[in-house]
Amino acid sequence: MRTRSVAAVALAVVGFIVLALVLLAVTTYMLAFLGAATFLYAAALALIPLAIVMLGIRWIDRWEPEPRGALVFAFLWGAAASIAIALVFDLGVQLLSDLAGIGEGFETLFFSLVVQAPVVEEMAKGLGILIIFWSLRRHFDGPVDGLVYGAMVAVGFAFTENIQYFGLALAGAEGAGDVGQVFVLRGLISPFAHVMFTACTGIIIGFAARSSSKPGMLAWFVPGLIPAIVLHAFWNGATLFVRDFYSYYFTVQVPLFLVGLAIVLFLRQQEQALTRRHLAEYAAVGWFSAEEVALLSTGAGRRKGIAWARRHGLGSVYQRFTRDATRLAFARNRVVLGRERIGAHGDEAEMLAEIAAVRAALAQLPPLPRP
Repeated sequence: MRTRSVAAVALAVVGFIVLALVLLAVTTYMLAFLGAATFLYAAALALIPLAIVMLGIRWIDRWEPEPRGALVFAFLWGAAASIAIALVFDLGVQLLSDLAGIGEGFETLFFSLVVQAPVVEEMAKGLGILIIFWSLRRHFDGPVDGLVYGAMVAVGFAFTENIQYFGLALAGAEGAGDVGQVFVLRGLISPFAHVMFTACTGIIIGFAARSSSKPGMLAWFVPGLIPAIVLHAFWNGATLFVRDFYSYYFTVQVPLFLVGLAIVLFLRQQEQALTRRHLAEYAAVGWFSAEEVALLSTGAGRRKGIAWARRHGLGSVYQRFTRDATRLAFARNRVVLGRERIGAHGDEAEMLAEIAAVRAALAQLPPLPRP
């Protein structure tokens, strides 16, 4: 194993250990704050919006899936590190407020909800995306990758935050609200709220990842945070100024969500176009046929090819062929963009070797019948 690979693995192990310790500290804090029974009930409720959002992230990430280890890291960063940063900052603000003799009032609540929470939380979550970019530039190819990593950080944050909110409601804390109302609001109506905020940061970092160096990405970090902070503040501010929240939600937030969905669909189409364009370059020199490019560059074509291979007992092999072809297209895109410093040519050579090996295994597959 190369020295650089050993160092990367060691760094990853250290990162996961640190996140595990932070998660343990956050869990211990919440257990002490809520009690074991309330914590477990709240965690069970929080699993429902988590499952909803995870299904959405899986759909977004289907075309060119990110490494599972990176996705786990992103989730843990959101669920542990981002929460810890927000808690420590909040504690510091409270201590300073007490020392300064600042009492509770509308101005204090406004600052906490509309200024402090959006800025601190989005910076904490965005830092996780930045760390992933610095650590895994070879797997950070564009805005969809940034969106996925941002969404994973956000869903981790929302999961832990939901445990807190559901726990307070279950415990009957003053001002926490009815359990059913809190669950509907946070678990069913707005499970994608944090994802929408932090995805903005991820998308901007993803666009910048195609050309920026590690130091250069710092220049994009603050602009990437701005839309996330604005949307977060807009959402939190509604709780202070909007009387009929549900009317506001359906007339403002639902259209914003639909705009976000349209952006996701557009970015997914761009990934398909990128795959088609670069696989056509390899087809021109004999690596693929025109029919294979057509099958590999659309969702319907992939499903058709895999179903055909599955009938002949080669479904898993063809899925590997599809995955490797997609990774080859994205490796080629890194070469075209001049990202040789992160091993673009090496990635391309590696994927071509993988394609050759898989194609040999698919040699016994009969030609796909034409429609």
